[in-house]
Amino acid sequence: MKILVIEDDRIVRTLVKHVLENEGHEVTVADRAETGEKMALEDDHEIIILDLGLPDRSGLEVCKTLRGNNITTPILILSAYQNTDTKIAGLNTGADDYLTKPFDNKELLARINAIIRRVKKGDVTNNIYECGELKIDLVSREFYVRDTKVLLTNNEFNLMAYFMKNPDRVLYKDELTNNVWDINFDTNTNFLNVYISYIRKKIEELTPVNYIQTVRKKGFKLNSRPVQEYD
Repeated sequence: MKILVIEDDRIVRTLVKHVLENEGHEVTVADRAETGEKMALEDDHEIIILDLGLPDRSGLEVCKTLRGNNITTPILILSAYQNTDTKIAGLNTGADDYLTKPFDNKELLARINAIIRRVKKGDVTNNIYECGELKIDLVSREFYVRDTKVLLTNNEFNLMAYFMKNPDRVLYKDELTNNVWDINFDTNTNFLNVYISYIRKKIEELTPVNYIQTVRKKGFKLNSRPVQEYD
């Protein structure tokens, strides 16, 4: 697996590279945001490990730029910042997971494997789900609205896939975060709401139909018979 590591700390960068190469991965490294961002934009990688405290620019800005340029490569943030707000900010900018320093090598490998499993996960008995004008293909990882392909980030795709597998059922916030991210978050945070708003906006660009309904004080529901306007 080809992995890009963007980390300015030489010791951490060398350690991560060594651990990953011992597992048989091909590792490319960068010690600055500008260099790492350029490598991520110009070459294909299967995962990006990204530090937040880079010397020339924040890792959050790098993540935001990559997602803005339709780079859907999974991103694992590796950072010394341990507060919940920073973790949520990282996930809200499009990262797939967040691991704090210092870290255990086994946990780093486990997080990488978990991300790859989520990206590749599909139901072999039913790969395509449809709901009204929406269609999702779990094998090709493509999402369509009115037969138009819509680009989703990995987290957005996994969230939409869970909705499509569970139409017309109220999905509680903790159920969504546990099943889509394997992460427990305080359900009073706006983390999940931000992702719902991203998906809604992309759907709304192609149809006026409100497919994802907010169920007050509970969660969300994908309607198979939706109304025409967003709540």
